[in-house]
Amino acid sequence: MSQDLGHLPIPRCELLALGEPTHQEPAFALVRNRLFARLVEQGYRSIALETDRVAALALDDYVRHGRGTLDAVLADGFTHGFGAQPGNRELIAWMREFNRDREPGEQLACHGFDLPTENTMAPSPRRYLEHVRDHLGLDLDIAALTGEDERWSREQAVLDPASSPGETPEAVRLRRIADDLGTRLLLRAPESIEAGGRDGWLRAGAHLRAGLGLLRYHAFAAVPGLAPSERVSGLLGLRDALMARNLLDIRTAEAGRGPTLVFSHNAHLQQAPSSWAGGGLDCRWNGAGRILGPLLEDRYVYVAGSLGRSEALGLAAPGPETYEALLGRRSDAAWALVRPPEPDAGRPRTDTAPHQGYAFDRASFAGAAAVLHIRDGAAAVRT
Repeated sequence: MSQDLGHLPIPRCELLALGEPTHQEPAFALVRNRLFARLVEQGYRSIALETDRVAALALDDYVRHGRGTLDAVLADGFTHGFGAQPGNRELIAWMREFNRDREPGEQLACHGFDLPTENTMAPSPRRYLEHVRDHLGLDLDIAALTGEDERWSREQAVLDPASSPGETPEAVRLRRIADDLGTRLLLRAPESIEAGGRDGWLRAGAHLRAGLGLLRYHAFAAVPGLAPSERVSGLLGLRDALMARNLLDIRTAEAGRGPTLVFSHNAHLQQAPSSWAGGGLDCRWNGAGRILGPLLEDRYVYVAGSLGRSEALGLAAPGPETYEALLGRRSDAAWALVRPPEPDAGRPRTDTAPHQGYAFDRASFAGAAAVLHIRDGAAAVRT
């Protein structure tokens, strides 16, 4: 039982996925920062975070080139409100200082691997496709096909198939155009990279993935006749499939520079199917980790996150027969990396509420190389 990742079986690892059981306990991001600093000493040169991939380009510009200000990139580069988390501020500031006097090949890179979506909102693909169009120097009126951005971003466009623009003739044509843009981007890669550098070409590819992803997300939202749980499961699964695609693209960009640490909720990184129930919904889907595990085999290593006591969530110490209690008995430290529990030796805790977003059960630690167990959130922040 240790605070060191060195004992994990990761000799060929390319993606080391570190999960957290909830986004609301700040200790996980702070402990992540300490672990990442140690991994950097072992050759890691990038981190991928659960934030919109295109928005996170601002984070990378700051940590590698000093563009913008810390406050601005925290506001613009993080989605889902994650820019307000103390751990993320600490991480981005530390990465900038690390990179300040280093050669480009030794600098740390910061990536996002999520879509530009919220739970009940997905924006227009217009600006993402226009970026690719402009990169290629084409004359295409994308805005004439998308129409007003608001018709895509309103809540009804995701929740009500009849209000969705996702299967209109214009949307179908946009998907064909987006596919063609992807082909052109590959065909013109030599000229594009020679003229503007590899970074600009990769950024165009990130915008293309976002635009295509949004078109597919809206197309699924337009499918009629689905039961609510089936609809939400489909959207959650599509989001994770595109997360997995983004992580594969990130590894392509980072090939030769060292492995990548991935940080996200357990539900996105675990190797078993993900599930969520609440508000009359019972949703099940394959998360990004479930997809990447068999594709990358031992090049993908997953570390689950679990939590004992938390002032931030209002959680008391877990019950004596819970998985969290078993994990807590394996180390007296405020946090530690411990071996996963035996599935039949404990049970999930029952003192959490849906609004806390907490998930740690058999599926959370199935196939995990270890568990990052934070015994006490407040104590872990202080250490």
